Amino acid sequence: MIRFDEAVALVAEAARPLGSEQVSLADAHRRVLAEPVKAAITAPPVDVSAMDGYALRDADLEAGCRRFCLIGESFAGQGFHGEVPEGSCVRIFTGAPVPAGADRVVVQEQVDRDGDHALVRDGHGPARHIRKAGSDFRKGDCLLEPGTVLGPRALVAAAAADIGELTVFRRPQLIILATGDELAEPGQARLSPERIPESVSYGVAALCAEAGASFLGVTRLADDLGAMQRAASAALEAADVVVVTGGASVGERDFAKTMFEAAGLDLIFSKVAIKPGKPVWLGRAGGRLVMGLPGNPSSALVTARLLLVPLLLGMGGRAPMTALRWRSLPLAAELAATGGRETFSRGHERDGAAWLFDHQDSSAQKVLADATLLIRRPPGDIPVPVGSLVSVLDF
Repeated sequence: MIRFDEAVALVAEAARPLGSEQVSLADAHRRVLAEPVKAAITAPPVDVSAMDGYALRDADLEAGCRRFCLIGESFAGQGFHGEVPEGSCVRIFTGAPVPAGADRVVVQEQVDRDGDHALVRDGHGPARHIRKAGSDFRKGDCLLEPGTVLGPRALVAAAAADIGELTVFRRPQLIILATGDELAEPGQARLSPERIPESVSYGVAALCAEAGASFLGVTRLADDLGAMQRAASAALEAADVVVVTGGASVGERDFAKTMFEAAGLDLIFSKVAIKPGKPVWLGRAGGRLVMGLPGNPSSALVTARLLLVPLLLGMGGRAPMTALRWRSLPLAAELAATGGRETFSRGHERDGAAWLFDHQDSSAQKVLADATLLIRRPPGDIPVPVGSLVSVLDF
């Protein structure tokens, strides 16, 4: 059994990116860049107006001219072709090219129309209201670095760079094998007093999706070694990561590791000195990574948050440790001493303080709906008084 920090280090070492692929801009949301995005164009490509108004020569204004002959219009995407001579102006709209010869735009609120003439009022101000060519970026500029998670703002920048496809890291594909004779599909457990709803896979799948994995599905398995071995073989063929829930203890029907032995299971670690979640394990089989999570729901969700999420982030091209950004909060109530394992208690944040739930059993499920924090305590920790700072992780 190893310490938590040792397990995290081993997870980070195993979490190697899976390679890259090209995707369309429309399919790039939440993907992770594998190559930089460099602008294919200059933006704006020419001087453009920043306002609706009238484009004219600044020298004319400086010379006291206020009445200008209107000689045309310039629209975004359809500019005025020609030069603006002295004493003349062009009606211009936001984003439209500034005509040759003009070097100022007077906003329309400062101009009165008199037929084919524009009358500029006094008090028009010093602003030129022109966006210079290349003032946003120039062709060849790097707009997005590798490792960027492509959200709404990054996608705007990539599209503005005139890039239609992006090179991104491949998303890890994941299958969950939920083991246990007692498990039934939700909605069916009520039909038998010996069955309980299989709940863990839904939470784990959601965590995996948030970490950028592509979830291929869940297979529910009774404790039949032959059937489990066949399911393990099929999962290893289809997925990059196989997650097994349950069957990690030492009972006669705990086959979580045994089911992968035919594929040459090589354990990276077999137990971690944490509470809850001691039975969590990680290994390689058939060239794939396999993580075993405890069958108890709270234990499974805690260990998935602490160890599976960093693994998936790393495989998808992100830094694994970004999953474990600990921060400090004051305690709202005293905490009891801990035992011999590092403890991760479920709690929530309220009024800037960390509150611990009374019900910390590894099988608890109702409390998970309200839990927003994991509160980290070292092994053998003494009671912690109210107001003390504790290390917490968003859950």
